[in-house]
Amino acid sequence: MGYRVPDDGAAASARMSRIRRVLWTILVLNVSVALAKIGWGSVAGSVSMVADGFHSLFDGASNVVGLVGLSLAARPADRDHPYGHSKYETYASAAIGAMLAFAAYTVGSTAVERLIAGGPPPRVDAVTFAVMLGTLAVNVGVTLYERSVGKRLNSEILIADASHTASDAFVSIGVILGLVAVRAGYPAADPLIALAVAGVIAYTAWNVFRQATVTLSDTARIEPGRIAAVVRHVPGVLGCHHIRTRGTAAEVYVDLHIQVDPSLTVVAGHAVAEVVERTICEAFNAVVDVVAHLEPYDSYQAEKTAKEIDAGLV
Repeated sequence: MGYRVPDDGAAASARMSRIRRVLWTILVLNVSVALAKIGWGSVAGSVSMVADGFHSLFDGASNVVGLVGLSLAARPADRDHPYGHSKYETYASAAIGAMLAFAAYTVGSTAVERLIAGGPPPRVDAVTFAVMLGTLAVNVGVTLYERSVGKRLNSEILIADASHTASDAFVSIGVILGLVAVRAGYPAADPLIALAVAGVIAYTAWNVFRQATVTLSDTARIEPGRIAAVVRHVPGVLGCHHIRTRGTAAEVYVDLHIQVDPSLTVVAGHAVAEVVERTICEAFNAVVDVVAHLEPYDSYQAEKTAKEIDAGLV
């Protein structure tokens, strides 16, 4: 038996539409920021500023990946994908992590090359600082907005993309500090700061990969004890065990074993199980599907539950 939250196609469609609108808006901003950095960085001869511009282009590329991933994730469940296509959003976030890792390599290798080969110092003037500070303000605003919407909509792709944009803001801060040092007479600061920022980008990539792994490896989404505490308050339930959860942050699937009086009829036991399934969905907003396996609460079943309680599993 099982209970699934009634499919609210309108709500799901509205969620995806909101996410897509956010990504399209940020795509335009990222491309604008990238062109400004690359254009003026080339004129000023700043390797870190140009590298920062290309990193912003990776932000735009991640937006495109996100839009493609969302189009796939929005597809309804079908015969080949009975659990739906929501994990495609996670695949898209993992792709963003890969782009972050590549950006870290690109920025780092460019900085090392500049340190070894040397070169003329960049031209640092008021326009250079104006471009960097302006694009930094855009990046900070985008990061805060995207992360806020991502958390509100439980969107892995928006949260991952916000981390990507935040890394671009860190790059910009590093570039600005490097340009200040160059202006003060330390030309080596430009590639040194870029190298340090490459490490920050790599760390951000690691966090994105780690979050994607939670979904793709079917890591438990809800602590079993929390679900057990809810289930034990349902009239007719004498015990529960083997509680498992998986899924994305926005769509969690639950299955568990519940134990009832052995003298109950099949109809009565089934009614208890249905109440359990609905109660779990109501208690945890992210849960979209619950499957309860019904068992008689005899000595054997009681022992199984007791072992899980002693082990701290429920």
